Amino acid sequence: MKIVVSGGGTGGHIYPALALIREIQKENKNAQVLYIGTKNGLESTIVPREKIPFKSIHITGFKRKLSLDNIKTVLRFLKGARDSKQMLKEFKPDIVIGTGGYVCGPVVYAAAKLKIPTIVHEQNSVPGLTNKFLSRYVNKVAICFEEAKEYFPKDKVVFTGNPRASEVIGNDGIRGRLSVGLSTTMPAVLIFGGSRGARPINDAVVKALSEFGEKPYQVLYVTGDVHFKDVENEVELVGNPKNVVIKPFIHNMPEVLSGIDLVVSRAGATTLAEITSLGIPSILVPSPYVTNNHQEKNARSLSDHGAAELLLEKDLNNKSLVQQIDKILLDNEYLKSMQIKAKKLGVPDSAERLYKLMKQLIQEKQK
Repeated sequence: MKIVVSGGGTGGHIYPALALIREIQKENKNAQVLYIGTKNGLESTIVPREKIPFKSIHITGFKRKLSLDNIKTVLRFLKGARDSKQMLKEFKPDIVIGTGGYVCGPVVYAAAKLKIPTIVHEQNSVPGLTNKFLSRYVNKVAICFEEAKEYFPKDKVVFTGNPRASEVIGNDGIRGRLSVGLSTTMPAVLIFGGSRGARPINDAVVKALSEFGEKPYQVLYVTGDVHFKDVENEVELVGNPKNVVIKPFIHNMPEVLSGIDLVVSRAGATTLAEITSLGIPSILVPSPYVTNNHQEKNARSLSDHGAAELLLEKDLNNKSLVQQIDKILLDNEYLKSMQIKAKKLGVPDSAERLYKLMKQLIQEKQK
């Protein structure tokens, strides 16, 4: 089996692709994978580090308003599609899958024109421009939120979930706690704002430190590398309670998540896939700075089902944060109810589902 995977720009497009590739390699030792991304995107460093063959094309995204840059983008798209066709003809894949980001546009489009089976994987509840465009040409659209259905041709949509959900299953939560210096006996809340951190969350947490010090639970607070020094300076002034552990970044997140009782975070698709797969209740503070406000819509897909509490950034401060955490962690019945509801929304076999869909399309093509 030969597979081309394309996805880039943000970790939200790249990490599901890598999770899928690991599932493919686990199920089929002889599978050959080629990853096509951009030279300047995150994927250009992350993918080769995983020892996955990588090639690049040059492409930029469309501006959402009228702009001369869009003419250049169209020309780059056409050249990217030609370059992609050449790569595809040389590699001869059985299937091509795009996991999001504008790099997928020319790659998946070229594959569809070459009559190679194609899938786009949409992680969010509101799809981006590229996946909406590609949905006209691909064989199947794999989604992670039921809310995304309405944006795509009905006969093409398959609910698979996010492959990252499969990667957090089966980890040792106690080892995860010990690895970051948490007690194994107290309830634990993990607070983080994504890989780079989020200043509004950091501000609320720093102001809440003295209150946290009096609580019967512990806090693991991940600032993001960019903000760590500033947070460290502020913490020196107000003091660091014994039950609060502060880290710039966590490299073993799946293991740590397995030992956590409650998560406070942004509402990125990958995070939500991971926490629902593990049945972890959450307080979601969606980023208001993302396209189509998709994080709030992601968050509501959990909060509307009782699996999360929604806390909009405009309402976030130290008091509202502590109040929401207390509401969940200090009420065992409510905590258990949220755990059950989160677990119901989880798709722990999502990588397997997506791989099965790929095999199905390959078999249909070979008939």
